[in-house]
Order: sequence, then structure tokens, then C-alpha cells
Amino acid sequence: MLMSSKGRAARLHYMAGTFRMLSGGDHVVCAVTGDEIPLESLRYWSVARQEAYASAEAAAKAGRDL
Repeated sequence: MLMSSKGRAARLHYMAGTFRMLSGGDHVVCAVTGDEIPLESLRYWSVARQEAYASAEAAAKAGRDL
């Protein structure tokens, strides 16, 4: 039986400049806003925190909230 990962949050390991999929899905959730981010649109994340961000503004806010 094939399992679809459509509509499911993926688990990723974030690295410098790329990420590795740990479990299938089609999106991740922004750590700041809670918005779903389609994997093909994912541009911002923190390697140290292992978090994804929906926008540069969200990433900057996460950096200020240290």
C-alpha cells in the first residue's frame, strides 16, 4: 500500500544551505507564525535551532527572541 504524504507535515534536518527529509510530507510549519510552508517554497531556517521560518521577517524575529 502506498502512503501519500500530501497534507502531512514533513520532518526535516536543516543544514547549511540545504535540508534532509527525515519523514515524508509536503510542508513544514513556521516556528514563529505557525503558517504552513510548502517544501518547494522553504527558504529560511535555523541550523542551530532546527526551525523553519515562513519569511525573512519571521527569521529575524526568531533571532531577536533569543
